[in-house]
Amino acid sequence: MRTPLTTFSLTPIPSLHQRRTQQIRTLLQTDATAQDHTAVDYCLAHHALEGAESAARSHDATALDWYRTHPGTNAAQLSIPTPVGPRVVISPNLEDLPRSAISETPYYVLGPTTQPAPPDLRELAADAYAAGARFGFADLLANHAVTLCLLRHKQLGQTLDSWTITRLPGTVFCDHVGEPTVLARDLVHEAGHNWLNDALVATNCKLSDEVTFYSPWKDQQRPVFGFVHACWAFPLTMIYTARALPHTSGALHRFLTSYLDQQRPLLAATTSDHPRALELITHPELRERLRTIHNEALSL
Repeated sequence: MRTPLTTFSLTPIPSLHQRRTQQIRTLLQTDATAQDHTAVDYCLAHHALEGAESAARSHDATALDWYRTHPGTNAAQLSIPTPVGPRVVISPNLEDLPRSAISETPYYVLGPTTQPAPPDLRELAADAYAAGARFGFADLLANHAVTLCLLRHKQLGQTLDSWTITRLPGTVFCDHVGEPTVLARDLVHEAGHNWLNDALVATNCKLSDEVTFYSPWKDQQRPVFGFVHACWAFPLTMIYTARALPHTSGALHRFLTSYLDQQRPLLAATTSDHPRALELITHPELRERLRTIHNEALSL
């Protein structure tokens, strides 16, 4: 069964994007009415906010003024056309990814010195977005994977690291193997995390840190927030992989087949706990979306 196109359409999310973008533009004293406050604006506004806060803390008046006068963070010069709309694609030096109190993982904030990714990586990203759209995830990628920060190039079969941070919604950080089908898989996974973060905030769904469930992916007890995230993002990649597999061959086909085989027993181990976790999701429509994706992945 194909995931319905409405799976990623949740009315409170666009409202959150519009409201939050307006608030950031007002805070930075930029023209809050200049944009439509789409998912793209929402993503870029958070980069502007983080950059402005950092500049203010370091008393860098020049940088602060730049962010206030560039709420779009020069995105037009950094973007590529894709089937899901213009996407910002960058590939900064790893030493330019700082760690700080806002994130357990390295991150990168768009700024006045940001350069676009080289042509080969821009082409790779465009093909990856096209693959994600082809297999049913256009809406997810359009609204929750606006900025792509490509990290290390690795070989097929090596461990690929990818992540998002809540302070930069709509931004994805990930390694790659130079293969768009694999990059699309990781884009879907991380965009899924961004979607669920937005959905939980937009629906005012607060999850207790005291309730935990066993996560087979981490092999440990995790708070319901982390457990529900895993039971959403990994099934999304399973669904994507199952759809992409018939269109692959050779080493790529074997790699994706192995990935799907690894994921099936991990997801199956959540069968009894997932319904109990969903009881803690107070928004009925969101709860049903999470159930639908989990069930579809279990059927693969």
